Amino acid sequence: MTVTDARTAAPWESLRSAPHNGISAKIAARLFRSAVARLHVSVRLDHPDGTSEQLGLGGPAIVVHRPAEFFARIGRDKLIGFGESYMTGAWSEDGEPADGVLGEFLTVMASDIAQLVPPSLQKLRALVVPRLPRSHRGTTENTQANVAHHYDLSNDLFTAFLDPTLSYSAALFEDLETALTEDFAAAQHRKIDRLLDQAGVGEGTRLLEIGTGWGELAIRAAERGAVVRSITLSVEQQQLARDRIAAAGHAEQVQVDLCDYRALLEEPAGQYDAVVSVEMIEAVGWEFWPTYFQTLDHVLAPGGIVAIQAITMPHDRMLATRSTHTFITKYIFPGGALPSVEAIHEVVDTHTSLRVSDEFGFGAHYAPTLQRWDRAFLESVAQVNGLGFDETFVRMWHFYLEYCRGGFAAGYIDDHQLTFTRPGEES
Repeated sequence: MTVTDARTAAPWESLRSAPHNGISAKIAARLFRSAVARLHVSVRLDHPDGTSEQLGLGGPAIVVHRPAEFFARIGRDKLIGFGESYMTGAWSEDGEPADGVLGEFLTVMASDIAQLVPPSLQKLRALVVPRLPRSHRGTTENTQANVAHHYDLSNDLFTAFLDPTLSYSAALFEDLETALTEDFAAAQHRKIDRLLDQAGVGEGTRLLEIGTGWGELAIRAAERGAVVRSITLSVEQQQLARDRIAAAGHAEQVQVDLCDYRALLEEPAGQYDAVVSVEMIEAVGWEFWPTYFQTLDHVLAPGGIVAIQAITMPHDRMLATRSTHTFITKYIFPGGALPSVEAIHEVVDTHTSLRVSDEFGFGAHYAPTLQRWDRAFLESVAQVNGLGFDETFVRMWHFYLEYCRGGFAAGYIDDHQLTFTRPGEES
């Protein structure tokens, strides 16, 4: 499958001309210069007259090829403009993309994210940052389109850079010092197996998986003797997952349904001994977290266990940004929102009979996971282009992977496996 014009040409139309270099650009330039002046990064501004200007204290280096466009985009569209100016080539890392400099630069920026804008101006945040469009909210009307925007791009695209298990979430490495050279599939299986262990999945377990991916968790659960129902809203994922499950010899044990998680509330309660969900809550939207957890509570049998994997962020940053339209929500995951661990506790305590019984954080493992994906993606650019994805898409995807790596490497975002039980119930 090749990407459609609706997913390539249309989003790039707004990038064809740079915004006006007005007062907002001047403010952006001043703020950027002030921030970089105290950070251990290196920024070279190449001016139209042939002169160059060096900023920063040294470290990961970028080159701003078109400063006027760079500052105009940031001035108008804030962090979205920062990413878009990378997409257009207004700036780039100093060196080859595969060198990892972009991720290192973004790690430094993410480490200082709360101080990049002076506190006096942060008070104006609600007035100047764009809000998530209503069309991106995780309603039943919008959710399938949001999911399709990313996961239905092309199975071949994801195959080009994921490991052989087609796992699209953080791996769990034996040693972070060797994470870039360890057996990647084994590290992904270690992550999956830990979650299944937490949920008590074994022979005869009636397991519900919310968010199928490409079927690897369902296969691992079936190998333990579980009977699995997995639900997804991605047509592309459903088809390939079914094919992979059948090829593994588990078609009789696993069914993969195209189904919104909320539809489970209309089904009889307590049908599943265990429920698992890997990095799906991020697509739900903060307004719908109560419904998501109420659904888990509804479908879980007495004595059952829920185990999820969730990308998280600090509670204060979550509260400040949960309704913000970002580069990621505009181009990568429409409607996405990261919870905090505190928010998850509050939601389940208030809206369900579930309680968090175990927390395991391993966000540090996500940075090398993303770095390995990015390296594989860059090595597959010719293949990606052959699928119909243009150079703007390639720059966008590279920026997305390295942008996320920077967040995890800086500790700004984290990853948790959380286990939920009902107090007083015996499994």
